[in-house]
Amino acid sequence: MISVVIADDQTMVRQSFRAVLDAQHDIRVVGEAADGNAAVALCTELEPDVVLMDVRMPDLDGLEATRRIVAGLPEVRVLILTTFDIDEYVFGGLRAGASGFLLKDSPLDDLVTAVRVVSAGNALFAPTITRRLIGEFTRTHAPAHAGRSLVADLTARETEVLRLVARGLSNAEIAEALVIAEQTAKSHVSRVFAKLGVRDRAQAVMVAYEAGLVVPGNTP
Repeated sequence: MISVVIADDQTMVRQSFRAVLDAQHDIRVVGEAADGNAAVALCTELEPDVVLMDVRMPDLDGLEATRRIVAGLPEVRVLILTTFDIDEYVFGGLRAGASGFLLKDSPLDDLVTAVRVVSAGNALFAPTITRRLIGEFTRTHAPAHAGRSLVADLTARETEVLRLVARGLSNAEIAEALVIAEQTAKSHVSRVFAKLGVRDRAQAVMVAYEAGLVVPGNTP
């Protein structure tokens, strides 16, 4: 059973998400929070598998709440709720340790899929959406490149794997692109994560952008 906390200051949003999630056989909403401080406290108490985190909330915004939750409970996966046209916090969400993003106007079926995939330890549950979010954000708010020192320990093949991860490719797609077995691609990805000290694909994407390995908007 996947336990979920919903953090959003809009009661109707929380109720809508809860109704959809509680109707699933493998998902249970264990708590709701209307602000960032309440979200942090609730997660500390309940240790859910997944948190649906709105960015704009009173008292403590979703990014700082995400940062505190991830720092104290590294096993908890945070899914940022964002309205693409107005939020400017996508890259900040990655920096805070979020595992993925969900557009608030996405179909509710996407919500269910996102919770399941993120709870399984996967990030960037919808690569096309995430590429769009990150690409648009970085076009207007490009991060300062920290230089290749961030990826200095990677081999040439591992660097290429990181580029493909940052472009939203799955392990199977990476295997196809590099003409290798899927298990080999999975091993490469695991080694890249270990060398970078990241826990999932979302954080790996952040490193790839900061190191300048990927140019926003220049994705297949």
